[in-house]
Amino acid sequence: MGRRYVTTAIPYVNAEPHLGYALELVQADVLARQARRAGHEARLLTGTDDNALKNVIAARAAGVDTRTFVDRNAASFAALAGPLQVAYDDFVRTSADQRHADGVARLWTACAERGDFYRRAYSGLYCGGCEQFYAPADLVDGVCPEHGVVPEPVTETNWFFRLSRYQDAVLAAIESGRVRVEPPARRNEVLAFLRCGLDDISVSRPAARSGGWGIPVPGDPDQTVYVWWDALGNYVTALGQDSPLYRHWWAESDERIHIIGKGIVRFHAVYWLALLLSAGLPLPTTILVHDYITLHGAKISKSAGTGVEPLQLVGRYGTDAVRWWLLRDVARLGDTDFTTGRLVDRADRDLANGFGNLIHRTTTLVRRHFGATPPPAVAGGPLTEAIGSLPEQVSRALDIGDFRSATRALCSAVEEANRHIDATRPWQLGDRDSAAKSAVLADLLAACRLIAGELTPFLPEGAARLQSQCDGERTAPAFPRVVEP
Repeated sequence: MGRRYVTTAIPYVNAEPHLGYALELVQADVLARQARRAGHEARLLTGTDDNALKNVIAARAAGVDTRTFVDRNAASFAALAGPLQVAYDDFVRTSADQRHADGVARLWTACAERGDFYRRAYSGLYCGGCEQFYAPADLVDGVCPEHGVVPEPVTETNWFFRLSRYQDAVLAAIESGRVRVEPPARRNEVLAFLRCGLDDISVSRPAARSGGWGIPVPGDPDQTVYVWWDALGNYVTALGQDSPLYRHWWAESDERIHIIGKGIVRFHAVYWLALLLSAGLPLPTTILVHDYITLHGAKISKSAGTGVEPLQLVGRYGTDAVRWWLLRDVARLGDTDFTTGRLVDRADRDLANGFGNLIHRTTTLVRRHFGATPPPAVAGGPLTEAIGSLPEQVSRALDIGDFRSATRALCSAVEEANRHIDATRPWQLGDRDSAAKSAVLADLLAACRLIAGELTPFLPEGAARLQSQCDGERTAPAFPRVVEP
């Protein structure tokens, strides 16, 4: 079968992780698990962006040296995987992994050999939250559209990358579908940006600004590599260029999938592609873009202190409830407001009253009729035929990063199964109808096994509990109703 290399964006570690990062981590985990279920090889990479100036500033504000501050917060991000049941294969730290520093230097050198760098003085409006310069036309009422702050005027002498040289090549890659950007609205934004023309971009910063924190520019230790150039490289530096891992998962992989937030589309769909073209490396195949989770209508932000801590949510409501809300409720396009009430309602409605209740009522009927030994799987029953397209529906939705549609298909299958129970009323079939009852229950049990199997990438442990019940084990409810502490 094929190979799937799935990556998240790597977050700044200027504060503890919030629910927005958990969203991306869970989405990536689902894609990797789904690929493995389909028989593909899959590798999931995540990590932390340690080298940002904002991390240095946050450490200074906390009265802690940068290394201590970054190490502590990075550990919080790495520790999130366990409670969220995310099975990543690699976790890269841009300030601590020598493979990354070496890889960034190699990327820089490859681009330099193409003649794609030059040095010049530059003045611009700099947003520390975004770690980028803005043109006045890109501001909204004079403030950064992402962070709502007035950018700081900055004058520096930096290294610039000849981004303009790659405008046509990047445009062709997006237009042709060689690199897919999903959803289409985000692809259209990228195309509009490209068609307006690309300016060269600054890709270094004076080392003095960050107290030397960051990766030095090769041959120019007075400059550090711009944090975004540094961070984007992690997708290949984590594999080690020219290594068997790099060849297996990047150069020769069937799909190279980035999962990112809408605020960093330009970096991934334009700058990153140009960097790879300059360095002579293969491009990603797919960029799946999610919108934001908001809190009371405002973007969840570490910098602004408006966050929801995923660990607290898991401790209070359980992993299944948190994962399910992230996958079931967060829109593919448009921001989604979070409340604990919505999380609880979704868990009770879909998990406890939906999946859990369906499997419970089915296995209760099966046990009464067949005893301790459930019937073998059957094929071709009316219910299994009715929901037989479920695997295709789930796969098709995940291919475009539409997690809401994928989970909706699962819930629709549950509803169809419940309608089938109500229509066939197997409990009313007496001894004279034993064969008919056996067929109905075997068909129903097969449908439940299909549903539980398709649920596995989304809720791995919860789906395993459903499968155990289908196999005849007497267990506690797979999804008990959520009780507020």
